[in-house]
Amino acid sequence: MKENSAMSAVAGAIHGCPLLSRLNESNRSILASVALLREYQAGERIFNQGDPCPGMFIVERGLVRVYRGVANGQQHVLHLCGPTESFAEVAVFANSSTPASAEAIRPTRCVLIPLDAFQKALAENHELCLEMLAGMARWTRHFVDLLDDLVLRDSLTRVANFLLGLPVDPAGLLKLPGPKKDIANHLNVTSETFSRTLRRLNEDGAIETNSGRHIRIVNPDRLQQIGER
Repeated sequence: MKENSAMSAVAGAIHGCPLLSRLNESNRSILASVALLREYQAGERIFNQGDPCPGMFIVERGLVRVYRGVANGQQHVLHLCGPTESFAEVAVFANSSTPASAEAIRPTRCVLIPLDAFQKALAENHELCLEMLAGMARWTRHFVDLLDDLVLRDSLTRVANFLLGLPVDPAGLLKLPGPKKDIANHLNVTSETFSRTLRRLNEDGAIETNSGRHIRIVNPDRLQQIGER
């Protein structure tokens, strides 16, 4: 029973992963057959920047902070990866060390597709390579859009676009995926600026905020308009 549950968790994470969305069912099954489940406690380091790459990870449940650090101790959050989102992809395809560190923010379970098994599958399967190229092109487009936000747009537009990218329930309610300080760091603003920007969006009538991590999208058209400035 436990084995069936683990197989179902692996298959679900791989099927939902945006990077693997272009794979057909046969190739998803190939990756699922070599994948492993890994559990992490809140605050547990998954790998350090510069470590040998263990493979590609997909978050099955929980939340992972992926960040880069420099010698003076400063850090920048590159991603906050929730369910179905992947990390360490670049190191897998480049066959290099990990360019960032990864840490579980809360109890987390990940699907790990080991480096050797992944590269063996790519070497033996031309169709899988082509499908992965299509997935990587889509993945790269996402990060070009993120770079545009960080470099070309102000904090109000960045926060609006970030909120627009989060899942929203039918009532317009969303939950911030992680601590506000990590989200602020990811958006290259201070925690104070992030909180102040949420208040501005609240006063503008686009959202409703509370003291926790839940936000209601009151006027999605207005939020979209701000995000497109």
